[in-house]
Amino acid sequence: MRPITYLRATDAANAVEAVTTDPTSDFLAGGTTEVDLLRQEVLHPRRLVDINDLPLTGIEGAPDGGLRIGALARMSDVAAAPVVRDRFPMMAQALESGASPQLRNMASMGGNLLQRVRCSYFRDAESPCNKRDPGTGCSAVEGFSRGHAVLGTSDHCIATHPSDLAVALVALDARVHTVGPKGERTYAVDDFFLLPGDSPHLEHPMEHGELITGIDVPATPVARQSLYLKIRDRASYEFALVSVAAALSVVDGTIADVRMALGGVATKPWRARRAEDFLVGAANDPDSYAMAARVEMADARPTPMNAFKVELAQRAIVRALRTLGDGGATGAASQPETGTAPHPETGSPS
Repeated sequence: MRPITYLRATDAANAVEAVTTDPTSDFLAGGTTEVDLLRQEVLHPRRLVDINDLPLTGIEGAPDGGLRIGALARMSDVAAAPVVRDRFPMMAQALESGASPQLRNMASMGGNLLQRVRCSYFRDAESPCNKRDPGTGCSAVEGFSRGHAVLGTSDHCIATHPSDLAVALVALDARVHTVGPKGERTYAVDDFFLLPGDSPHLEHPMEHGELITGIDVPATPVARQSLYLKIRDRASYEFALVSVAAALSVVDGTIADVRMALGGVATKPWRARRAEDFLVGAANDPDSYAMAARVEMADARPTPMNAFKVELAQRAIVRALRTLGDGGATGAASQPETGTAPHPETGSPS
């Protein structure tokens, strides 16, 4: 058994100093991911700095229609907040589909953004993995890859980013606030998640000892008509095969504004900018949706096991947009789809 020391931080400066001065220290918030990785011998910190006493739990709506959320706000509290459900329904739906109620009651918003990939090779301390042990190789490239990414991949990593919340935040142009050894910083959320390239072990631009303090979501009127569609193998406590966070505004039969991001298909929460560019000014009809979906997925690089994700993602995009374009209830569209993903060998539903 490896000894681990524990420190309960009293303020942000104390927490940052404690972790910055010790390269073997990590922050501890809800612990819903970190404790698992400690048990699996994937992470090896010698000290945990508990930040749960820090005053970072606020959920505040801004007068201009935006939102400020503290990094230690629990997922369940944010999903239930009326200001979130009213202004950003896609975000509430993403949070509610992201984990079991027990986990949502513990998991923090900042911790959700920093959760590690669910690739089984990353979590198996014996398998080569460039994220866990740079330079050893990616076992998934030639291994079991049904749940892996088809967008944003490299020869060094094809793991998908697991967060549902992050997909919605990327669609909403959120900003992540931090404090660290060099002071306060702000990151556009799309820049906060890094593509693997040739350094997949670097998942964020933050330095050691940098602490997330809050998340800002700017006023986004189109987001009031939004949804989060998650397609997965089973109805609860399962990660997305494909997910779509979408918001749509239609004026006189023409798409005036659209926001869209994808989960379950990419190595980071994937902003569907090609589809957005195609759709603005296009007719509000299924043909436009289908063409936008094809445009977005044109550069997909699937493996033989996950090639089904390309078509599944296109169908999910069309369904999400069609639901919004028809004025359907956003809550209904967020319900999980099960049994829809074909088996990689037989082509039949799993």
